[in-house]
Amino acid sequence: MLQKKTQKQCIELLEKIRWDGVPICPYCGSTNSTKIKKENRYHCNSCFNSYSVTVNTLFHKTHVDLSKWFTAISLVLKSQKNITVLELAAKIQVNKNTASYMITRICKAMSEEPELLQKLLDCDID
Repeated sequence: MLQKKTQKQCIELLEKIRWDGVPICPYCGSTNSTKIKKENRYHCNSCFNSYSVTVNTLFHKTHVDLSKWFTAISLVLKSQKNITVLELAAKIQVNKNTASYMITRICKAMSEEPELLQKLLDCDID
């Protein structure tokens, strides 16, 4: 059985996909930042905001583990017929309201962030 990626591994993958090793502040575009220890965040030394790799993505302000998001993206985008809310909820072990929210965000991202979704699929995220 394949082991699911940890939250840390998912964040590292997302950072590689979005930034290619150089964090970019989503507020001012600066690459002058400092990693905040013990958090998965960065402090911008130009505009003084803190941010994470999920800002300005479909994952922003979510409390669901990224591994569940990655699995949901794969299931939604690779399913031959549309996956139902209840099917997704059962497969990734979230409640139906969370699954519905995730499907809505993924569908919105298909038009707003297609490159990110494609890169995640290319990395065999599930």
